[in-house]
Amino acid sequence: MKIRIKGNSLRYRLTRTDTSRLAKEGHLLEVVDFGPKQLFYALQVVDAEQLSATFKDDTITVYVPKRLTEEFVDTDKVGFEGMHGNLHLLVEKDFTCLDNVAEDQSDNYPNPLAAKKK
Repeated sequence: MKIRIKGNSLRYRLTRTDTSRLAKEGHLLEVVDFGPKQLFYALQVVDAEQLSATFKDDTITVYVPKRLTEEFVDTDKVGFEGMHGNLHLLVEKDFTCLDNVAEDQSDNYPNPLAAKKK
């Protein structure tokens, strides 16, 4: 799971394994180690109608409605987004890059634009 923070926007990108784990376990958690402190970021499936988020105890948590998770896992849906106050939230599948990158992308979703690039 990757996170991108830009301005007042949070974007989570999930690999195939992340998506499966989220559906099966109902949550995902990652950590960034800054030495004496850590930053945690998480996704939590909840019985709610819309996306929401908190930042508490060094943890950014995005709460994802169960119905959105089920649709995300079981279909070709790329992602979903919503607003929590002024905060824009986006959760999406992580596609392989079209350019050569050093990062391991073996668990990413196939990029739908790859066929068009050939």
